[in-house]
Amino acid sequence: MTKADLIEEVSRVVEMTRKESEVIVEAIFDSIVRSLRTGDKIEIRGFGSFRTRQRQPRIGRNPKTGARVEVPAKKIPYFKPSKELKDVVNSFAAVASPESPLAPEQAPNS
Repeated sequence: MTKADLIEEVSRVVEMTRKESEVIVEAIFDSIVRSLRTGDKIEIRGFGSFRTRQRQPRIGRNPKTGARVEVPAKKIPYFKPSKELKDVVNSFAAVASPESPLAPEQAPNS
């Protein structure tokens, strides 16, 4: 699924224009990025959590020349899926309750 597909899905489900749906999707992504940049974690119950991890500086190699290159320390984004999301993805025959937002019969087809 691409960002454009996600915008189309939001537009269809919420019955809004594509432009309004694009604003909503962009706002969500911007909020996640802004929170990660400040070091906060984002937890979406039933879906997963976004965090940053610190990578230590290291010595790497240029694959073309073989020269040693210092790679600085940096933060990387990391997504950890929730147990509910893992269960839904891994069980095709499981029957979920109708109230569950991740019920297989309600999940969009990819």
